[in-house]
Amino acid sequence: MNDVRTLLREAVSGCAPCGDGEGSVQVTLDAQRGARAARTFAIYGKGGIGKSTTSSNLSAAFAKLGHRVLQIGCDPKHDSTFTLTKRLIPTVIDVLESVDFHPEELRAEDFVFEGTGGVMCVEAGGPPAGTGCGGYVVGQTVKLLREHHLLEDTDVVIFDVLGDVVCGGFAAPLQHADQALIVAANDFDSIFAMNRIVAAIAAKARNYDVRLGGVIVNRSADVDQIERYNQAVGMRTLAHFPDLDVIRRSRLKKSTLFEMDSSPEVDAVQAEYLRLAQSLWDGVEPLTAQPMKDRDIFDLLGYE
Repeated sequence: MNDVRTLLREAVSGCAPCGDGEGSVQVTLDAQRGARAARTFAIYGKGGIGKSTTSSNLSAAFAKLGHRVLQIGCDPKHDSTFTLTKRLIPTVIDVLESVDFHPEELRAEDFVFEGTGGVMCVEAGGPPAGTGCGGYVVGQTVKLLREHHLLEDTDVVIFDVLGDVVCGGFAAPLQHADQALIVAANDFDSIFAMNRIVAAIAAKARNYDVRLGGVIVNRSADVDQIERYNQAVGMRTLAHFPDLDVIRRSRLKKSTLFEMDSSPEVDAVQAEYLRLAQSLWDGVEPLTAQPMKDRDIFDLLGYE
C-alpha cells in the first residue's frame, strides 16, 4: 500500500528519471509485464489529429469482429472513451483518491466501464496541469488492470496516448504494448510529429517488446506527402480515412461511426475500420523505420 501511495504522490510532484535506452530518460515502471494473451496497441500522433476518434472506432471495429476489447485513455483530459460510454467516466486517479489510495478496496467495476459493443473503457486520468507526470498514473493503471486479470482476459488492448511524445512519462504505454501505431495527416506538422514518435518507439524497442506497426492516415484527401516520408524512412500506411463531415458529426453525437445511420460515406468508413482491425488481428510485420533528422524533413516534404 505504501508503494501505491508513493507512486501516486510522485505522479503529482514529478518524475523519478532513469536510463531507458541510449540517449533516453524515462520514468521507472513495473519491470514485470506479466503474462497476457491480449494483443496490445499504443496509438500516438500529433495533438488534435484524431487519435481518440481513431482509437474508439478501432475498438468498436474489433468488438464487431467478436473480440473482447479494452481501451485505456492515457490523457489527463480523460476524454478518450466518451463516444463509447456517452459520458466522461471516473478516472483511475479519481477512484484511488476516493479510497485514500487503498487499491485493495477497489473492484474492477469501480474503474472499468462498459461501452458500445461491450468495449471495456478505462481512463487513467492524471495530475493537475503543470504539476507532475502522467506516466506514473499510466503505470498504476496497468498495475490495477493486471491485479484484476483484465489484461489476460482481454483479446485486444488499445492505449490512446496524449499528443506527441513530450516526455518519458507519456512514452510509458510503449513498455506494455506489442505494436505502436501512429495517426497522422498528410501535412508537414503531422509528419514532423510522426518522425519524433518513430524515434521514441525505436528507443523503447531496444529494451521492450514494442515494435512499430505503421501509420493510420486521418483527415486527409491525399496521402502523397506521407507516402514520400514512408518511402524515405521505411514506414507503411495501414489505413486511410478522409476528412469527412460524418466523422465530425459522430463526435458531436457522442457516438462511434458504427452507431451512425447508414450512408455511402458511413458504410465506407466502417468498412475501412473493419479492414484495419482484421489486418491488425491477423498481424502486420513489425517495421524498423529509421527516423530522419528534423532539418532533413524540411528538404523532403513539399510540392515540386
